[in-house]
Amino acid sequence: MDLTQKEIVYQTIGEAELKLHLFETRGRDRPTRVPAIVFFFGGGWRSGTPEQFFPHCRYLASRGLVAISAEYRVESRHGVTPFECVLDAERAFRWVQAHAGELGVDPDRIAAGGGSAGGHLAACLATLGREDGQLPGALVLFNPVVDTTREPIRAHGFGDRAQELSPVHHVRPGLPATIVFHGLEDTTVPFSDVERFCDRMQKAGNRCELVGFAEMGHGFFNFGRNGNKSYEETVQAMDRFLVSLGYLEGTADHTGEEIA
Repeated sequence: MDLTQKEIVYQTIGEAELKLHLFETRGRDRPTRVPAIVFFFGGGWRSGTPEQFFPHCRYLASRGLVAISAEYRVESRHGVTPFECVLDAERAFRWVQAHAGELGVDPDRIAAGGGSAGGHLAACLATLGREDGQLPGALVLFNPVVDTTREPIRAHGFGDRAQELSPVHHVRPGLPATIVFHGLEDTTVPFSDVERFCDRMQKAGNRCELVGFAEMGHGFFNFGRNGNKSYEETVQAMDRFLVSLGYLEGTADHTGEEIA
């Protein structure tokens, strides 16, 4: 399917122009509003680039979504802490919501996703977000940081305020349906962290699916890793999850070539 990609500056801070990288099908009927998803890259709040989720965006755009990979400030390039990272993620997501009409996006069906530190940002949009209809419609999380109170995560700039940005400590009823992909051998973000997060989500009455991958470590899901086996498995499971929520139509019965 023929896709288009464009860059939109959603925020300028000093010399930093932060962009949204938007993917959609070429010639889409813009008055018809479709669901969207905003991804946030990983890199420990210190590094990383939006390109990490370009393969996911291309795939979801081919399935009819407006898929976006967002830039945000990081320590190595902008000298910021995770608190500014979360602020940028909030501004990026609110920008998409505010401009849903011109983007041809359904404002009530905008999901958030991300990997590692980016998964943390997406989770913060829900757990720390307002309850006035401004939360993401769903969460798609890849080995996300969900507990920022323990070491060595706390040392990444959270300090004594770590619990303020710790998703597992802010779970409550009414949060978006969530799917989490995680390697059982992850030593950066222990599997037990996401187990605890999903358990609290479920006890609060929220839908939370945890998909564990045996013998897989941190970042196992990325495009280009291990012959793309885990990438393709997670993308198809993501597809099924989004189909179940009405974000996508049909089934995730696609070939690896199409997924890539």
